[in-house]
Amino acid sequence: MENIIAATIEFVKETLADAEKGHDWFHVERVYKNAKAINEEERANGLIVQLAALLHDIADSKFHNGNEELGPQLAGDFLRGQGLPDEVIYHVQQIIRNLSYSSNLGTVGYQSTELSVVQDADRLDAMGAIGIARAFTYGGFKNREMYNPDVPPQLDMSKEQYKRSAAPTINHFYEKLLHLKDLMLTEKGKKMAEARHQFMLSYLDQFYAEWNETA
Repeated sequence: MENIIAATIEFVKETLADAEKGHDWFHVERVYKNAKAINEEERANGLIVQLAALLHDIADSKFHNGNEELGPQLAGDFLRGQGLPDEVIYHVQQIIRNLSYSSNLGTVGYQSTELSVVQDADRLDAMGAIGIARAFTYGGFKNREMYNPDVPPQLDMSKEQYKRSAAPTINHFYEKLLHLKDLMLTEKGKKMAEARHQFMLSYLDQFYAEWNETA
């Protein structure tokens, strides 16, 4: 297994060398480490958890014209080249297909303990100090406003509305980030999410205080 994981790490590093910096190798590495930590308690299939965590953002659809099948396809091609059995490849592909927040705004057609582990690990990286940094990194990449008091958050968006949204970055807190704590599926993930959630609330308080501050 160690050789397969090492080969996967090198493949992901090479593939994401020029990625947007909130969805680069370092993001994947954090998700990979969190997934392994969560799986110490969940005891799901370790190989599938590690492979899915490493390959989950190999071709994020928002950077590929909304193509949600490119990531699973590239992951499958790579894993077949490593000689892995079809059932492992299928499971990893299904995790990649069903992992994202937007995927869960539609009909969720697949569930497994391995998916829950990797999903919680990915959601953790969208929370707390790093989650805030990643949100503004992506907002800058898309040239979005940080905040606009005249543009309220849109709650209860459909999957397509969410994917098309170009709202200010602060809105993203209310449209996604602050929901993540209650969407965690594993006990360890829930515990790890608490402090990150509270940090985001404190950050928003400070942000608004500075935004409205007068000399």
